Amino acid sequence: MSRSDLERLSKEELIELVLKLHRPEKTSRTSSKPPASDRKERREKARPGGAKPGHEGHKRALTPDPDQVMEHRPASCSACGEPLPTDLPAEVISVHERIDLPLVRPAVEQHRRLCVTCPACRTRVAAPRPAGADATPFGPRLHAVATYLKTFQALSYERLQAALSDLFGLRLSQGGLMNVLRRAQGCFAEGRDAALARLRQASVVASDETGVRIEGANSFHWVFRCEDAVVHHAAPSRASAVVGEVMAGHRPAVWLSDRYSAQQGHGERQQTCLAHLARDVAYAVEAGNDLLALRLQWWLDKAFGLARRLTELAASTLARKRRELEQDLDAILKAPATCDLAQAIRARMQRARDQLLTFVAFPGKVEVTNNACERDLRPAVIQRKVTNGYRAMWAAKGEADVRTVVATAALKTKATPFATLLATITA
Repeated sequence: MSRSDLERLSKEELIELVLKLHRPEKTSRTSSKPPASDRKERREKARPGGAKPGHEGHKRALTPDPDQVMEHRPASCSACGEPLPTDLPAEVISVHERIDLPLVRPAVEQHRRLCVTCPACRTRVAAPRPAGADATPFGPRLHAVATYLKTFQALSYERLQAALSDLFGLRLSQGGLMNVLRRAQGCFAEGRDAALARLRQASVVASDETGVRIEGANSFHWVFRCEDAVVHHAAPSRASAVVGEVMAGHRPAVWLSDRYSAQQGHGERQQTCLAHLARDVAYAVEAGNDLLALRLQWWLDKAFGLARRLTELAASTLARKRRELEQDLDAILKAPATCDLAQAIRARMQRARDQLLTFVAFPGKVEVTNNACERDLRPAVIQRKVTNGYRAMWAAKGEADVRTVVATAALKTKATPFATLLATITA
């Protein structure tokens, strides 16, 4: 704003401008900023050096099935020096463990085809090619390890190359690593299709997306979630056409998302994520001076309280509490607002008026927030920050397939990501 513009402002407008400039910064509690961006405050009981306060001591649990047990007996008496018989009864007074990793080296299996001459007809006969001789020389466990380190530990090609060399003595070019990953990712297409089929039959679907760089361009990593499947999808666009491509015409009974326009209108009914609204309201309460924001915060607290008890209440009680919440919200939205933050929040609540309490009609089936999708996206955000994106679209789509299969398997089993990777690649 130029000096001439400032001179034309009235006293009230200048005061309002100064107040806006002195508003507190947004944090993860009052916006969608990640917690890592928050300024760290000093703990009240922190030591002078800033270290965390100590906790109650505890010991590591002993291994229930050790590979080797060695018993140590005293050889002689510590008092008189006489030798002690080895068949004396003894008791265990302490147990100590020594844990280490074995030397891991690549197990190389070399196949040699032999050719012999038939003594009867003098024909040279060669042994048939062993199974898989024309395919990759690398086995399924190596494919699983490379995929795990690249996808779930966010290693770049250069760091992955160094890790395989330093830890296992295995030297691969970056081009060779790309071929390993591309072959491994192809094993997850069947699992991705199965997850997509379940998603396209679900009655409740939640979705979210985050930005990512693919082939040097701004693109997006989407996630779609239902009770039986989690589907990750890489796309160059953030438009609603991506949803149409993934859902293939299926319209669930309820669609859960934030208020972004591309994620609206894909279900028979819509549930807006109340956590997004709660953060906006929290900032309006902290930085503004309007009671309307405080009343909206109180209303959201009541809505969250109802969501926690949803499956415990009778249908008549739920209907009554919903009517009360709707009446309270109508009264709040009709109240005057003087602060621009409160006015903006009221406008958002009015636009999403019919999407705030949809969860009440589906006890135990519709979440009140979209936090599950945000948690599913978090590893992709870390990958983006560490590696700065993907060199090719096939890598982004292949990694999305891997995450789809692993996340869907985690819904029903407690298998680790590596166990799911190895089982899928081996199969």
